[in-house]
Amino acid sequence: MTLRQLRQIASDLGVSLYSRKSKEELVDAINTLQEETGLSLAAIEAEMAPAPRPAAETRVVFLPRDPQWAYVFWDIAEADRTAAQAAGAGQLCLRVADVTGLAGGSSHPHTLQEVVVDAQATEWYLPVPLCDRDYRVELGFRKSGPAGGWISLAFSSVARVPSLHPSEQILDQFTPFSLDAAPSALPAPPIEPADAGLHERLYQTATARWRRLGRGSEAFHELDDSGLSDSAFSASGVGLWASGRNESGAGLAARQRSFWLVADAELIVYGATDPAARLTIGGEEVPLTPEGTFRIQVPFRDGQQLYPIEAVAADGVQKRNITLEFRRSTPEANVNSLEAAVPEWF
Repeated sequence: MTLRQLRQIASDLGVSLYSRKSKEELVDAINTLQEETGLSLAAIEAEMAPAPRPAAETRVVFLPRDPQWAYVFWDIAEADRTAAQAAGAGQLCLRVADVTGLAGGSSHPHTLQEVVVDAQATEWYLPVPLCDRDYRVELGFRKSGPAGGWISLAFSSVARVPSLHPSEQILDQFTPFSLDAAPSALPAPPIEPADAGLHERLYQTATARWRRLGRGSEAFHELDDSGLSDSAFSASGVGLWASGRNESGAGLAARQRSFWLVADAELIVYGATDPAARLTIGGEEVPLTPEGTFRIQVPFRDGQQLYPIEAVAADGVQKRNITLEFRRSTPEANVNSLEAAVPEWF
């Protein structure tokens, strides 16, 4: 009997505090009363109908345990088992399919593996063919007889097997922490805005008041765009190195080669606000992620840059703002691109 059935009998017999008693205490109390009344608990139990049990549902569950092993368990309804046996079911099998990057129930060719399991088993450990992949398991019977065939019963959900090695992806997120405060969850990786020209427009706005022609990467870009070349090299090739002689007067074999170097820097402006707010940087609206974060990568060239950031609530009443100021200088820039490299004699 179940605990609920015993409590019902104890209530009918007048057992005190029956709801607080355990199953063993209820049996003892009922037997004591039955000895006085002449009733038999076994006779009462024989007259009762068996407790209803939920019908089994055919299903299979695939759970990766580690990068090399997975745990699979399943149930088969009696109706499905009977129908499969009537159709000539033989061995019970698990089919493991690699479905990485695929949809619609398809699988990669030549990746299907079939594992024979015990007919009465309900769980199994499977070796994983390759880690860091998505897999799905199919439960079914292989038909007996020379014709063969397959009887499919159920499919598991797609599960990702973890990688055996640490991830090579490095996210440039720096989260401040305090030993006195509870740890907080990391923000979701920011989504790059779709407007590719937003970065350059923000930079032009931030440097409109401070733009000047100086020495450095900015000056190099403007001189390079104007088509000017280095005046140190003449078309005739006349000079100290053209004759193959150095300052000491010793003769060396002349050789020609091209050399180049490029270097620059970028600035990352990031933060977070209410996801429903409107965020602008220098008057330009910046899109937010569903979590309210933003991340803008802009050029960081010579001169001073101002980035006034303002967030306005959805109702237009509350506002928050901050102005970031940056300055860069390049004291020396003897650089040129690969396309602008000219042959030099050494």
